Amino acid sequence: MGGAGSGVALIPILNFLGVDFNVAKVVGLFAGASTTITSSIMNIKRKVVEYSFVFPIAIMMMLFAPLGAYSSSFIDEEIVKFIFMLMLFYSATMMMFGKKKALFHVEAKWVMFVVGGFVGFIAGLLGVGGGNILIPLLAILGYEPKKVAIAVSFVVPFSALGSFFTYISYVSVDWYLLVYIAISAIVGGYVGNYLMHFKLNQNDIKKLMAFILYGLAFKLLFHFVA
Repeated sequence: MGGAGSGVALIPILNFLGVDFNVAKVVGLFAGASTTITSSIMNIKRKVVEYSFVFPIAIMMMLFAPLGAYSSSFIDEEIVKFIFMLMLFYSATMMMFGKKKALFHVEAKWVMFVVGGFVGFIAGLLGVGGGNILIPLLAILGYEPKKVAIAVSFVVPFSALGSFFTYISYVSVDWYLLVYIAISAIVGGYVGNYLMHFKLNQNDIKKLMAFILYGLAFKLLFHFVA
C-alpha cells in the first residue's frame, strides 16, 4: 500500500521475532523480487517500459548488488544493522515529508550507470531491493514519478535476485520460511494494491507506513542505546 518494497519492513520484523539477520535479508530479498517481477511483467505487456532508460540502471544494479551482498559478510553485523536503521529513518521521512522535488534535470546516460552501481551496492549490503533508495534519487534528478515507478519495478528484481543468490552462497536458509513469506507477500501485495487504488487515500496510507517504519527504526535504535 505504501509503495515500498516489502524487505524494508520485513527484515527488521523477522529479526525482532528471532530470525537471524542474514536469513531475514535472504527472505526479504526473495519476497521483494517475487512481488516486483509481477509488476514488471505487467508493465512489459503494457509496453510502457523505456528500455534505454532502465537497462543502464538494471545492468549496474545486477553487477553491484552481489558485490554489496558479498561485502556484507566481511562487515560487522551491528554496523550493517545501524546502516539499515538509518535507511528506515530515511524511508519513513521520505514517505511522511518528502515532496521529491527535482533539484537537477539530468539527461546524460552515464549518470544512470553511476546511480545503478551506487544503489545496487547499498541495496546488496543491506539486503533490500533498492527501490526505497532509487525512487527519491531519480526524482531528485528530475525524472517524472510515473517513469520512475515503472523503472523501479523493472530494475529491482535484478538487484534483489543478484543479492539473493549471493547471500544463499554463505547463509543457511530456511526454505519453508522463504516460500511461505514469498507467497504471503505476493497475496498481500495484490490486496494492498487494490486497497490503495480503490478504497483508501494514498497520502494517508503513506503516513501510516511511515509511522510503522519509524516504529521499526526506533526499536533498532533502542537496540543500540540500551
